[in-house]
Amino acid sequence: MSDNDVKPAAETARARYHNKTLQERWLEWKADSGEQAFRYLYNTLSVIFCLGLTGVLFFTAISLPPFGDPENPTNNEVTRKYIEEGIQDTGAVNVVASMILDYRAFDTFGESCVLFVAVCAVLILLHHDGPLDTFDTLLYEMREPRQNVILKTTSFLLVAMIMVFGCYVILNGHLSPGGGFSGGAILGASLVIYASAYGTARARLFLNFKIYCRVVPACLLFYAFAKGYSFYTGANHIPSIIPLGIPGSLFSGGLIMPLNVTVGIIVAFTLYVIYVLFSTGEFK
Repeated sequence: MSDNDVKPAAETARARYHNKTLQERWLEWKADSGEQAFRYLYNTLSVIFCLGLTGVLFFTAISLPPFGDPENPTNNEVTRKYIEEGIQDTGAVNVVASMILDYRAFDTFGESCVLFVAVCAVLILLHHDGPLDTFDTLLYEMREPRQNVILKTTSFLLVAMIMVFGCYVILNGHLSPGGGFSGGAILGASLVIYASAYGTARARLFLNFKIYCRVVPACLLFYAFAKGYSFYTGANHIPSIIPLGIPGSLFSGGLIMPLNVTVGIIVAFTLYVIYVLFSTGEFK
């Protein structure tokens, strides 16, 4: 090809590029190099974050007092504060709830994130491209169980009562033994019973992959922002707009009851999704 042929071709390509819309240019750039650049940037930032977090953890471990040093404190006043001042600080009658959802709420937030990551890991490990083999009797019965009248009738009566009891345990977690983890386990068990009796296809009408991807991250974000606000106001001695309520009443404890609800939803959804993934191999 001569130089006389290259120039018209270059001018034609340049004119074709200028005639494209911004969206067409963005899609072309993304297809050519944008995706690779984003992947490189994402991997680089991930490595930097992991190295930074590792450094912070090592620095924290080095800063701890040496084990067995006779000058270390002989007792810890934190436990006494939880017991003696827990109701005054948090408004919750249940000392355990005030500890895990107020004083050490970020620990519970980390545990909730672990459950979400566990489901994501199981989804990745059990992901498959093709449909399930419907000729596999066990898998087919897990998706669509046989018409067992006794099983369905019993489940119809039990699931409603179990769900009501699970909601009671969650909503009264700041007043009595219970809370988000135990109540969420009860709700998750009721969902598993329902799916076992009526099939995962029917249970998918009210709990599917899209609902899970929207509800669970929303609960985690609410938890993070709520406790971030609480810790920020407390650390800076700013009066909080969230009332503690009257200790012993249902609407008391400040943010403890809403946080119990979010934790209960996360635990219930996690148990159900893991059951569906290990029984049918898919969750959609």
